[in-house]
This record gives sequence, structure tokens and C-alpha cells, in this order.
Amino acid sequence: MSVQESFTAAPLREEVVRTHGSFSEVFGDALRGSPVAVRGIAIDDEVIPMHEWVRPAGLADRLLLRHCLGVTLDVGCGPGRMSAHLATRGHQVLGVDIVGEAVVQARARGVAAVQRNVFEAMPAEGTWETVLLADGNIGIGGDPAALLRRTAELLHPGGRVVCDLDEPGTGVRIHAARLIAENKWSSTFRWARVGADAIAGLAQDAGFRVQLVGERRGRWFAVLTL
Repeated sequence: MSVQESFTAAPLREEVVRTHGSFSEVFGDALRGSPVAVRGIAIDDEVIPMHEWVRPAGLADRLLLRHCLGVTLDVGCGPGRMSAHLATRGHQVLGVDIVGEAVVQARARGVAAVQRNVFEAMPAEGTWETVLLADGNIGIGGDPAALLRRTAELLHPGGRVVCDLDEPGTGVRIHAARLIAENKWSSTFRWARVGADAIAGLAQDAGFRVQLVGERRGRWFAVLTL
């Protein structure tokens, strides 16, 4: 058989056909164990590290959570590992997530959780002592300045935000991203990354003071106070 014949006879690789799903639907699939990647934030697709989010809080998580004081609102709580650890430490904590499956799994851990967008009306507005934005959730909505202004409305005077950050040098980067599963993809959504070098300006514009910017076990974070 000639080279040309061999090439012609080889089966053609079919394109993967994906159906459209909402963000909540595709993220819910990830929570149930399906591999799901994020496209549009890094150069290459990044698989969601769901195995890290469904396990109990690790050491780096616990070091971050030491900065949460009093009644805490865990925004973008996912399956609830952070909220569950705070609850074991005696905190009153409420998890909030737009994904129904996340709320189901958080409640299965014994965590109080509601399915809601943080920009919608929230329980006990203006009385929370801490708002937690873990696992990059300062990026929710793709507008960290607006998100911090919203958290200021949720907190009581003197309250605080505890948030994960990217490493210094990242600045503020806004992305149009989507979730990619084997047979499904989501609509695009806006997401932001905020570096440790950029949090001070955002905090000041939202009425916060930077109490602490730190790094523990490779994890950058900030504590902002009103």
C-alpha cells in the first residue's frame, strides 16, 4: 500500500460535539465527579481541582480561616469545606452559592447554605462580621471593585473580608471564560484575577483598609477591614 493509500484509508477523527449548558449545570457536573476545565483564564484549559474542594479543609485552608472572626458569610461556598471547618470551630456560618449542587453538597456536610447570587438580597445584610472569598472568589462577576463594594454592604461596621489572591505581579486581570466538559460547555462568564500587588487600590476604592497581605504555604491572601 502506498503512503497516499495509507493516509486515505485511515479513519477521520470526528470533532467532539458538545451541547450547551448553563454555568450552574456544568459546574454541577464537576461537583458530581465529571472532569471539567476552565477555558479563557490561563493560556491552556485548566481542569477544575474539584478533588481539592470536596475534601476536608487542609492546612493552607485552616491557616486562611484563622482570620475569619464571628458570624461569617462564605460567598461561593462550593461543596462547603471552608464553612464546615468554621462550623467545627464554633462559628455561625452561612454558605452561599449560585450552583444548586454545591448547596446540596454543603448541606450534606451539615453546613447552612442557600442558593443565591451575592448581588441579590442576602440574609442579615449589614450584620455579618466576616465575608469569606476563598479559592479565587474575589473574581466572581469579573468586577472585583463592584464585589468589594457589595461585601461592604453585607458587613457590619468594623467587619472584614478575608480573600484569596494571586501572586504579586498579577495586577487585575479580567477574563471571559467558559466551562468545558466532555460533552457540554457553558456560556461565557466574566471572571477576575487579583494579585497581591493590586488589592490595596481596590480595597481603598470600596472603603476598606488593608489590615494584612500575606502568604502561607504558597497561598496569597488579604484581610480587609471597614
